[in-house]
Amino acid sequence: MGLRFPHAMLWLVLVCAALLCSGCHGKFVVEKNSLKVTAPSDIKGTYECAIGNFGVPQYGGTMVGVVAYPKANRKACKSFDDFDISYKAKPGSLPTFLLVDRGDCFFTKKAWNAQNAGAAAILVADDKTEPLITMDTPEESGNTDYLENITIPSALITKSFGDKLKKAIDNGDMVNVNLDWTESLPHPDERVEYEFWTNSNDECGPKCDSQIDFVKSFKGAAQILEKKGYTQFTPHYITWYCPGSFILSKQCKSQCINHGRYCAPDPEQDFSKGYDGKDVVVQNLRQACVYKVAKENRKPWLWWDYVTDFAIRCPMKEKKYTKECADGVIKSLGLDHKAIDKCIGDPDADKENPVLKAEQDAQIGKGSRGDVTILPTLVINNRQYRGKLDKGAVLKAICAGFRETTEPAVCLSEDVQTNECLENNGGCWQDKAANISACKDTFRGRVCECPVVKGVQFVGDGYNHCEASGSGRCEINNGGCWKETRHGRSYSACTNDGCKCPDGFKGDGVHKCEDIDECKERTACKCKECKCKNTWGSFECGCSGGLLYMKEHDTCISKNTATEAGWNFLWVIFFGLVAAGIAGYAVYKYRIRSYMDSEIRAIMAQYMPLDNQGEVQNHSHHIEL
Repeated sequence: MGLRFPHAMLWLVLVCAALLCSGCHGKFVVEKNSLKVTAPSDIKGTYECAIGNFGVPQYGGTMVGVVAYPKANRKACKSFDDFDISYKAKPGSLPTFLLVDRGDCFFTKKAWNAQNAGAAAILVADDKTEPLITMDTPEESGNTDYLENITIPSALITKSFGDKLKKAIDNGDMVNVNLDWTESLPHPDERVEYEFWTNSNDECGPKCDSQIDFVKSFKGAAQILEKKGYTQFTPHYITWYCPGSFILSKQCKSQCINHGRYCAPDPEQDFSKGYDGKDVVVQNLRQACVYKVAKENRKPWLWWDYVTDFAIRCPMKEKKYTKECADGVIKSLGLDHKAIDKCIGDPDADKENPVLKAEQDAQIGKGSRGDVTILPTLVINNRQYRGKLDKGAVLKAICAGFRETTEPAVCLSEDVQTNECLENNGGCWQDKAANISACKDTFRGRVCECPVVKGVQFVGDGYNHCEASGSGRCEINNGGCWKETRHGRSYSACTNDGCKCPDGFKGDGVHKCEDIDECKERTACKCKECKCKNTWGSFECGCSGGLLYMKEHDTCISKNTATEAGWNFLWVIFFGLVAAGIAGYAVYKYRIRSYMDSEIRAIMAQYMPLDNQGEVQNHSHHIEL
């Protein structure tokens, strides 16, 4: 054992050097959020700070508080209870953001002590002038029992900014700040793309335990989001290559496959027992191939089932971390076993594996993502997630990646965010009578946007005014227009073009329409003999002296005159019909007579010509004699 551990450490150093060399064109990106100082005025402004890789950053949200700098335990390496200091917020007071100095203990220890003291967030001031770094190191990540219990957000600030805050506090100023994570993650559209860089190794301590616990707890939400098309998930696996001069060494042979091309550290950090690093690489490759084959069959969410079941059924501790156990899980999920074996290929072959080569290429940062160097790493919309690997925290971060108003229902649940429309309708327009509101709850807050109700679009600013528009608008709360019923008669001011009082009324058409008194305003029933009576929405007009009212002419005429005129009109029609009948009969008789004459002539013509011919011949003969 005395020599094995140093050799292992040497091998890890060489591997890391190789990784840095292979990724010399890449970079490690420090994920940031903004910190805005609103008071005092001499340091007012916006400053950058680095998001800690622990705790729960409020992705998509903001947090307002007042900064406190302790008089004792300024590096927060000890419990504040030892100094009788508490930062628990009192009713009505702003939350406390505890400012502490860097050094002497892990960042996570500082955050844990600040959280236990009642702080809502922790700001760690750097102790030297340098670019911002991510508050996380491999040593502290696997060495603390309290890491997963840290829930407050944390941020590292520069030394110069920290000095400004300390000076203001020493001067007795109240330092008000706003931590802003709204732009920490891009949110361009209605689909979130995220990656999870993980490992099949289950013997690496708290880090490995947190990974599998996360997969188990997040599986349900992840599969729902994937099945409904809200997200596009891709798992990834970190591998390293063995430097050429060490390919034949015992370390490389036990930790690598494909002749040193793809390697992983020994699970127990002891080459003499248990499983080797190459076993981890093969299982990582198998998981990557499970995803590849499942995706080709349009069921990429089966990866979550496989990884969960493999962790339960095939743990290293029970000596079941084998191909046979993995094949049993694959079979139970109905996946194509042969296609997965073909994807894995021959681990002993001296050639590249396309899947693992792609994984190594993907480790190198592109664009704003940066190199993947921390395991596990979650990348959301090409931005590395910083914070606790917890179902609730990660779901909030994913929800922050949706364009506002496109979030799925799971992002709007009470467990994830607060519905701002429940209090005073979010300050948006609403029609309480029709139960219609312009307030639309979102993960980031709320928007005031005129709604669409039963296919009818409401238009307006969403804050003070919304009204239905287009056809069908009158079906929704009468289009927001005036409407009234009296004595069994109803009138409405709603039209497809807006609110307009109907004939017989005047007003704005929205709040009020008043009856027009046509009699008083002399707009109808104006003749000398006319007698006008106003009614709601109309009028009645009559005539005095037994006269009859003619509405189309707005005049009064005698009923007798009207009767005589009516009889005369009937007589004219009667005689006209009689004359037409006589004329028709005469024509009929004439036509019949003409027809009969022509028939008689035709019959007689058949006989009369013979008699005439004989007479002519006889007469001729007599003359000759």
